[in-house]
Amino acid sequence: MSDVTLNSAVRSNLRTLQSTTDLMAQTEERLSTGKKVNSALDNPTSFFTAQSLDRRAGDLGTLLDNVSSSVQTIEAADNGISAISDLVNQMKSTARSAQQSDSAIAAKASFTSGAITGASSANLLGDGAEVAGTADLSAFTAAAGDAGNLVINGETIAIAAADEGTDVVDKINAKTADTGVTAKLGDDGKLQLSAKAGETLEVGSGSTAATLTALGLTAGTTNSESGLTGKTLEVTVGDGSKKTITFGNGDGEVSSLDELNKSLADSNAKASLTSDGKLTIETTNAYASADLTIGGTAVSTDGSAATGEVFDLASSAAATASAVIDDDGKSVRQDYVNDYNDLKSQIAELAKDASYNGVNLLSGDDLSVTFNEDGSSKLEIGGVDIMEKIGLSDISIDDFLDSSKIDDVIDTLGSALDNLDSLSSRLGSQLSVVETRESFTKDMIGTLEDGSYALTGADTNEEAANLATLQTRQSLITSSLSISTSQEQNVLQLLR
Repeated sequence: MSDVTLNSAVRSNLRTLQSTTDLMAQTEERLSTGKKVNSALDNPTSFFTAQSLDRRAGDLGTLLDNVSSSVQTIEAADNGISAISDLVNQMKSTARSAQQSDSAIAAKASFTSGAITGASSANLLGDGAEVAGTADLSAFTAAAGDAGNLVINGETIAIAAADEGTDVVDKINAKTADTGVTAKLGDDGKLQLSAKAGETLEVGSGSTAATLTALGLTAGTTNSESGLTGKTLEVTVGDGSKKTITFGNGDGEVSSLDELNKSLADSNAKASLTSDGKLTIETTNAYASADLTIGGTAVSTDGSAATGEVFDLASSAAATASAVIDDDGKSVRQDYVNDYNDLKSQIAELAKDASYNGVNLLSGDDLSVTFNEDGSSKLEIGGVDIMEKIGLSDISIDDFLDSSKIDDVIDTLGSALDNLDSLSSRLGSQLSVVETRESFTKDMIGTLEDGSYALTGADTNEEAANLATLQTRQSLITSSLSISTSQEQNVLQLLR
């Protein structure tokens, strides 16, 4: 170009054209990239700041994929818990159906005593002791030598000279009312003494001998026929605690069938009395399959019952009785046992399928969710072994034999549902945290990208207007160049 001489007008137009071309190239680049800063040469500060913002947004975008995957993993576990809860409820229904089916027990464990003379529902102790005098007192009048003391069950009655038979009866009844001893004259005129139910009667040795002779009595103790007063009965049902009952009329003692059943209620046993005075102890319907063991001083285990040992057993081994199983009822309940165990096995299979992207929170896998690019913010979600968490295992026919055992199974299922609800609540809370952080991360990425664009983004409308202006300017400069070179063209025409 140094060999070509340009006039000043052409040179000026040429520089303007070159500048316009450069501006057009820059404007076209901005329009094509959408950025006004495309390299560090355009604006170093804006370029590197935007690059840092874009890099962080990219890192968060990568983490966002992991967070989104974590949301699905937690939801998969929660779906599994919901389905497992349905299966547990089905197991509960199976247990209740078994409870309402035909009984598997043909006869409950029980013991029946020998007949207790005089026993009734109101009086299990039987007849009290009775003593009959040998002297006819219908026309009796005590002589001076007959006067003295009569001691009955510890009470002293003073018999005076000239007392008649009815006077003697009245004095005895007045003194012994609190001890339960009553006196009367029989049809034969002889004195009859009766103790209250099950009690002994003692004519004390402190009585005056002449008085005893006059009344036809002998010093000594007479026991009731049953001898049950003061005896104990120990009752144990299955693996339950031993209940000890004392028969008698004192505080805390039992004398009636109603009192006996109240005492047995918390031991899961009950009592009944036959019309001939035989006492039966048996398990309740709820514990129909349980063994029943009895003991105490009211029980003989040597086959030779003494007075008051109303339960006569051949040996110690005979002190435990077992229920008799009904085969048909057992078969029906075995079917329910099989259904129950099948449902339980499906829980384990379902839990295995509650995985997402290789992570199963119901099989003990842990999940770590990272929320920021340097890993300082994260959430650790611990997995569980769902079968250990709910504590369910296979059952046998023994678990479905009676209502009490089925109730135990139902209680276990209730606890399992509570554990599932607790686990679902925990996962729901953690899912809420992850979803909140997911939303925050999305918003943060948008903020970073907006910040980057604010530093480097081009206004396309402005750049389009600039390009149109530059194109017009380029046309004008081209025309100006043509005019600037017209003088040289005129000289060229003259030379021709």
